[in-house]
Amino acid sequence: MAEQLQGTLERIVFANEEKQFLVAEFQPEKESRKVTITGILPGVQCGESLLLQGEWVRHPQHGPQFRVESFEARLPASVHGIRRYLGSGLIPGIGKTYAGKIVDHFGEDTLKVISEQSARLREVPGIGAERARRIKQGWEEQRALRSVMVFLQTYGISANRCLRLVKRYGEATEDILRKDPYRLADEIEGIGFATADQIAVNLGLPSDGAERIRAALRHSLQKAAEEGHTAVPRGDLVARSTEVLGLSAEAVEPVLDQAVGRGEILAVQEGTLLQRKDLAHAETRAARSLRRLQASPSALPGIVVDKAIEWAAAREGAGFAFAPEQAEAIRGALEAPVAVLTGGPGTGKTTLLRALTAILRAKKVRIALASPTGRAAQRLAGATGMRAHTVHRLLGIDPQGGFQHGEDEPLETDFLIVDEASMLDIRLAASLLAAVPVGAHLLLVGDANQLPSVGPGDFLRNLIESGQFPVVRLQRVFRQAEESPIVDLAYRVLGGEARFPQPAQRAPAPVGGEGGLQWILAESPEECVEKTCGLVDAIGRLVPGTDPLRDLQVLVPLHKGVAGVGNFNQRLKEILNPRPPATVNGRPDLAVGDKVIQQRNNYEVGLFNGDIGRIVEVDAKDGRVVLEVEGERYALERGQSGDLALAYAITVHKSQGSEYPVLVLPLLRQHYLLLRRNLVYTALTRGKQAVFFVGDLAAYGMAVRQTADTRRSTDLVRKIGG
Repeated sequence: MAEQLQGTLERIVFANEEKQFLVAEFQPEKESRKVTITGILPGVQCGESLLLQGEWVRHPQHGPQFRVESFEARLPASVHGIRRYLGSGLIPGIGKTYAGKIVDHFGEDTLKVISEQSARLREVPGIGAERARRIKQGWEEQRALRSVMVFLQTYGISANRCLRLVKRYGEATEDILRKDPYRLADEIEGIGFATADQIAVNLGLPSDGAERIRAALRHSLQKAAEEGHTAVPRGDLVARSTEVLGLSAEAVEPVLDQAVGRGEILAVQEGTLLQRKDLAHAETRAARSLRRLQASPSALPGIVVDKAIEWAAAREGAGFAFAPEQAEAIRGALEAPVAVLTGGPGTGKTTLLRALTAILRAKKVRIALASPTGRAAQRLAGATGMRAHTVHRLLGIDPQGGFQHGEDEPLETDFLIVDEASMLDIRLAASLLAAVPVGAHLLLVGDANQLPSVGPGDFLRNLIESGQFPVVRLQRVFRQAEESPIVDLAYRVLGGEARFPQPAQRAPAPVGGEGGLQWILAESPEECVEKTCGLVDAIGRLVPGTDPLRDLQVLVPLHKGVAGVGNFNQRLKEILNPRPPATVNGRPDLAVGDKVIQQRNNYEVGLFNGDIGRIVEVDAKDGRVVLEVEGERYALERGQSGDLALAYAITVHKSQGSEYPVLVLPLLRQHYLLLRRNLVYTALTRGKQAVFFVGDLAAYGMAVRQTADTRRSTDLVRKIGG
């Protein structure tokens, strides 16, 4: 028979964010001793009064515990309880100091004042209008959050995502979810169709209802976008949706036709391809901007191109001469409004860009330099001697999610150079192109053999395929690059040579001479993890002067599994930052010094998907995390740290645009789903001084031989043609 306990939650000993499982110290009413409670208690905070239902059990190591089956949160009634409740850091704007001041002033009426008469908070010395507003907002958020978390606790939705829901919908959150749970999948990143569908089923919504089918169609388009496609063949979309729904194509087709008829889904290429409205709009906007630039007269001053090329060559030193394709690239950039330059490592892109910017500066041309990532922008700045920005910062960050520069407020430049252009997804490319002013030139520089962008689209490849713009391919590898075993192997990979050129070893050797490239044998995922961790732990001896947090990166093909990003991060954290983590917003895995990656664009803060930095401050009570990225600090408030993940190991995709002195690449047959030639090539070209492969040589051969067409489905080429 279930027993009851009523009292105060004193201390959280352990918290599992995903399952909302807690181990905590609890102070029952009218008892002097504290007891241990365990169970699923979403959203509870220290200082709260709880009525628990459950049973007493005996843990073999920790003794008697009260296992909670259900609970009710009750606001404290005593002055002491209210003081402890507010002092727990539950409400932003109220710490222990202000909790004491507020309770001293209002006594037992404190919670009623906050809830119903929050303007009176200004009676307390030190509380102004802004702090009173923050306290009231935090109070309402916490009340709504508790309701939502209890409602959603059985669906495995984390506290951070519940908080994001509450911030978006406010007090109406639960009502909205009950009426249309599929909005979760559409509007909250990280909550998919399966979770929303489970809620809908539990609420009794019909399995063959039009709302469910429309939601599945949207979900299928979203999954295709996550795979990089901006357009989906009609038959593919129907097949994806029927698999998700467990319904027949005959049930899906009429709802799809209705969605197309209403313009919710757009049909292109005579209805054979279907697109989400936002992606179709991005492609249309990009194509329109490209045609506008092509049709505009150049704003550059008169430049005698041949003489300019001779002048730039002389600046490089006596006897220097540009290779024919380098001269052709400079000519194309100066003469064509839009031009593309592509080439692999060691083909002279840096020399070419230095020469081009020197010519333009000599002619007083306003130049803008940009790249999708901070590290790539730093390299571009180093190559040209000019300031370079990330694309986001060049366009100006609008906290609402857009950009300050666009068609109505173009960039103040006459010549825009964008490096690592293969990383531009269609939405970012469309925003960038719209901001290029009439008469300006645009040079897109990238390696078409690398993996395409993380986001949807295949922008650089589509521009090349359109045949509408001059494209120069740099193919000659210059002397210094030829001497690099890493660059040499990159071109062997592109050529399809499936044999690793050096003998495999059982253990890594110190780097020196040809030692910049090594293969460490590991036959199983477990052995691969152990050898990778041992290599990282010894990296200072193997590559003298290496800082493992600054100079080394582990790149992994897959997220899940023993040899996936998640497990590698947990193991590498133990080696590289063993200090105990704090529990922030329910997640017990963030510590000062941790290397982390931002996984979602946060326009409010100014952090973007793929930004990598170091945690420099953690305030568990206020739920605040301070992150340092490329020398700048960013404060993440309560609920925003859920977008961070450990980055001791990252995927190859996330590494694009970056270079690392030392690279470790685990490669196993278990990664077969992603073993592709361009994946190995992209990973390999991130390393500069030393690259260590760890794994199975057969996996390397599988990847290099794999040339199956993984082309993304888009409609940009057709749109460019008008």
